Amino acid sequence: MSLQFDNQVAVVTGAGGGLGRCHALELGRRGAKVVVNDLGDSAERVASEIRDTGGEAIASTANVARFADCEAMVTAAVDQWGRIDVLINNAGILRDKSFGKMDMSDWAAVVDVHLNGSAYCSRAVWNVMKDQGYGRILMTTSSSGIYGNFGQANYGAAKMGLIGLMNTLVIEGAKSGIRVNCLSPTAATAMTEGVLSDDIMAALAPEHVTPAAIYLVSQNAPNRCIMYAGAGCYGVVRISESQGVRLAGTDQTAESLAMQFADIADMTDADHFEIGSDHVLKVIATGDGAG
Repeated sequence: MSLQFDNQVAVVTGAGGGLGRCHALELGRRGAKVVVNDLGDSAERVASEIRDTGGEAIASTANVARFADCEAMVTAAVDQWGRIDVLINNAGILRDKSFGKMDMSDWAAVVDVHLNGSAYCSRAVWNVMKDQGYGRILMTTSSSGIYGNFGQANYGAAKMGLIGLMNTLVIEGAKSGIRVNCLSPTAATAMTEGVLSDDIMAALAPEHVTPAAIYLVSQNAPNRCIMYAGAGCYGVVRISESQGVRLAGTDQTAESLAMQFADIADMTDADHFEIGSDHVLKVIATGDGAG
């Protein structure tokens, strides 16, 4: 089976280097017409690489943290090629510092690029994809969001927010042929220089992540998948919840919860839901709110 993107148009943000560059080059190699987005001259360099190998690509220096820029980028792509099939939200920055020492401007900057930037770009392509009845959107989440990481409260919050964004877009895009997934990469990029050792940097080449990105934006991609990838290891993360414990009205006290916490937190036969209302129905069916 070969995953090709002939006659498809793909937008890749933060594609001037690292993961984004790898994603963009591979999409171009597989036949996609690529919008290479990044700040500065790096976008044009990568677009030129794609064109030099016979592909089609244009550069965009849109700032993803500005919705007007995202709209202009999408308009240029549609004017050039008539459609947009794939969006890979990859652009990102780091402003690491422990939470008690973090300047709130660094909080806002990271959330603006990772979370708002992904939302802005997704919104800019959304109605194009709806009108054509097809679309693939990939969010770039992180283990820092799923599990936490010291000094990355801003980054982790933004990255976990992207999972929430995916969950709702999956529901809203279902009737329009739009599928949305998340990729959690472990890779050596410009953002990890000085953080990881040279040996680890060499082992975590971005090229080991790109196969997951390509699959998650392909025609037969899954939907609502959180896939992790790095160093040749690929897997799926799921959000689950315990069965819970039913407490009668008179037992609904903090003390009762403390005494039964082990049972409450027991993940045997954990539930996994695809929509928030299913969780609400479970709570209503299991609970005893009337006392």
